[in-house]
Amino acid sequence: MGNQLAVQQTATGRGIFQAILHTSAANLLIMVLSTATSIVTARLFGVEGKGMFSAILFWPTLLAGLVSFGLPTSLIYNMKMNAGKAAHYVRAGFMVQIPVSLLVGTVAWLYLPVWLGNYPADVIRTAQWYTVLTLPMLLAVNLLAALTQSLDKFMLYNGLRLYVPLSNLIGLLVLWAAGELSLPNAAFIFLVTSLMVVFWTLYRLRRELSFNWLRTTADRIVLRTLFGYGGRVFGVELLGTLYAQCDKLIILSLLTPRDFGLYTVVYTLSRVFNVVQTAISNVVFPKVTGLDKDKIIEAVSRAFRLSFLLMSIAVLPGMLIGRYLLGLFYGDSFLEAANAFYLLSLECIVGGGSWILASSFNAMGRPGLVAVRQAVALAVTVGLFFILTPLYGLNGIALALLLGAVLRMLITIAAMRIVFDARMSKIFYDKGDMRFLFKHLSRRTQT
Repeated sequence: MGNQLAVQQTATGRGIFQAILHTSAANLLIMVLSTATSIVTARLFGVEGKGMFSAILFWPTLLAGLVSFGLPTSLIYNMKMNAGKAAHYVRAGFMVQIPVSLLVGTVAWLYLPVWLGNYPADVIRTAQWYTVLTLPMLLAVNLLAALTQSLDKFMLYNGLRLYVPLSNLIGLLVLWAAGELSLPNAAFIFLVTSLMVVFWTLYRLRRELSFNWLRTTADRIVLRTLFGYGGRVFGVELLGTLYAQCDKLIILSLLTPRDFGLYTVVYTLSRVFNVVQTAISNVVFPKVTGLDKDKIIEAVSRAFRLSFLLMSIAVLPGMLIGRYLLGLFYGDSFLEAANAFYLLSLECIVGGGSWILASSFNAMGRPGLVAVRQAVALAVTVGLFFILTPLYGLNGIALALLLGAVLRMLITIAAMRIVFDARMSKIFYDKGDMRFLFKHLSRRTQT
């Protein structure tokens, strides 16, 4: 009872607000680094070369999401609910992901020449070895990130996410200065620098990971609970991965490397509007898991209201500045994708807000509700892709994503009202929000 009270006090007070601020700052820095890396690759490789490099980097990210089995989210949930068995959950998660990465890597090596049939042979070969070597590392990063969140080590969590793009950018600049910049060399640098960050994180977590990794027996209760919740949430995450990546798959199959280069640039630039909302999604779920229903609804709804208000105010001037920066940093050749950038910016805010609200379902052990939402929205969005892409190209893809984000938002709000009996007025408005925000900001400035 004492532990539960402490969790509630942390979730509703200063702890969660500081974690959100730290994670928001980290997300902003990550966005800046990702944008800088995108600018460097776009300038050095050109529009078509940028598309080829993005195609190389795309596959490990997609496959890691497809074979996560919900284990990172399940690790957070079960470590919060069963703290005494934390080491067992961590060990089980890693032991499963190792053989999975080997199997999926083999399949990817065999089929990438088919999936990238429109790309040059050297790009396909680079994508093959990069995918095989990077996939197990990404799966490990996802589990390590979940472990740091479970332990409330958000400084380490943010460092893990921040140092990867930072080291990647530094590596690219070193290659450029040495006159050795090429697609294979750039991919190799991304692999090596990411591996260094993984080893750094493992070292920082050496105490938490100091248990018998080679034990032959497994706790059946641990496996049952880890994969039980993981199996329930995996449908949500699988659909989320498909939803987040299906636009790239459509471009790879229907459009050209030049289109992929344009799209990855404007997509990356548009994600700046999701900095705060992503931070909230990353913090709220582990912080509110284990609380009672009313506390969860209250915390999630307030996070949604404040973030959506701030991002809505910022979107119009942000889009105007973004178009200017698109031409300034990337070059005039990328301005032809400006309309897609506007649509993606709006989609980013709506989609980010819906994810914050959906975190309440996972926190209350009802991930199936999010799975239904994702399945319906994915089916509609994919259908719109095949209708709008031939008509409007990149703008059609961006419009389909925006319409899908609106649909997800509507379904999420309806589910909260029907299933959890949440008051609609409380989801969208609370007169104490600004007082809450200023109160915690003033506390932050005083420390």
